[in-house]
Amino acid sequence: MSEIPGLFNYWVAIFLMMAGFYVVIAQGNLVKKVVGLGLFQASVFIFYISIGKVAGGSAPIYDPAVTLYSNPLPHVLILTAIVVGVATTAVGLALIVRIREAYNSVEEDEIQAMDNEADEREEL
Repeated sequence: MSEIPGLFNYWVAIFLMMAGFYVVIAQGNLVKKVVGLGLFQASVFIFYISIGKVAGGSAPIYDPAVTLYSNPLPHVLILTAIVVGVATTAVGLALIVRIREAYNSVEEDEIQAMDNEADEREEL
C-alpha cells in the first residue's frame, strides 16, 4: 500500500490517456477531437518523463562525489515532442478552420452526410 503514492505520476498518465482516447472516439466535434489528442499527448509526455527519472539521481553535471546521475535524454526528447505537438495541433486547428469554411460545420456526422449527398448527385 505504501507504493501507491510513488505511482501517482503513472496513474495520472493513465487517466489522461484514457480521457483523451475517450474524447477522440466519442466526440463528433472536430475541435474536441483535437483537444482529446492534446490530452493523449500530454499523458505520453508525463509517462515518458516519469520513467526517465532515477530515484536518488542527481543532475548530470560532473562531480566526483556523485555516482548516480539521471539521464537527461528523455527530458530533451519530450521537449522536442512538445514543440512538434504544438505545431501539429496548430495544423489540425487550421484544417478545421478550412473545413468550417467549406462545409459550414465542424461536426463529423454533418460533414459526412454532406459528402454522401454530393457523391449521390455525382452518380446521377
